[in-house]
Amino acid sequence: MAKADLDKKPFDVAAMFDDVGEKYDLTNTVISFGQDRRWRKRTRERLNLKPGEKVLDVAAGTAVSTEELAKSGAWCVACDFSPGMLAAGHGRDVPKVVGDGMHLPFADETFDAVTITYGLRNIHDHRAALREFARVTKPGGRLTVNEFSTPVIPVFGTVYKEYLTRLLPKVARVVSSNPASYEYLAESIRAWPDQEDLARDINRNGWTDAGWQDLTFGIVAMHSAVKPR
Repeated sequence: MAKADLDKKPFDVAAMFDDVGEKYDLTNTVISFGQDRRWRKRTRERLNLKPGEKVLDVAAGTAVSTEELAKSGAWCVACDFSPGMLAAGHGRDVPKVVGDGMHLPFADETFDAVTITYGLRNIHDHRAALREFARVTKPGGRLTVNEFSTPVIPVFGTVYKEYLTRLLPKVARVVSSNPASYEYLAESIRAWPDQEDLARDINRNGWTDAGWQDLTFGIVAMHSAVKPR
């Protein structure tokens, strides 16, 4: 398993997620103490989707996030680099497309909104991906990025780092089909930009008015932006 230094090899990442698909949803619920469901709902609410709008869910994995988005009545597509992850979500009745976040298989200005949930860290060049998201979004369209981030309460941040380092790998060994992938998860979270730096990246790569809302004391940050008209 390669160390998560943000210089990811795309096919290594895809293969890793192919291996975890079977128990991916269960593992995420366990390691987030059930917060993953609330985070997905907040993403749907933040996008303020309307029936008939077209929405792209990048790095959708098992399409659990896409299914939540579809509750809005919008037409939602799950796109993921890992065929194994999409196959694990075969029971979810949404369109599924295998695709690389840096080279999306969609025409320019197709979607009213694009979202990515806990997947931007895993794309080889997240800035190139942000530009690609903008390419497939209509002018005035919306972006929401849900991603692990930097806790805003210092004492809580210390506890969280201990959880990532010591407890999360132990929990993953019990519930995950590929525990080593959750060592990658912990490493990639520690190496990821904080809220302000990610907002700056978003604004410099095809989007404007990027801001964020911290969820669960900043463990997760929900960044939103708009494509210029």
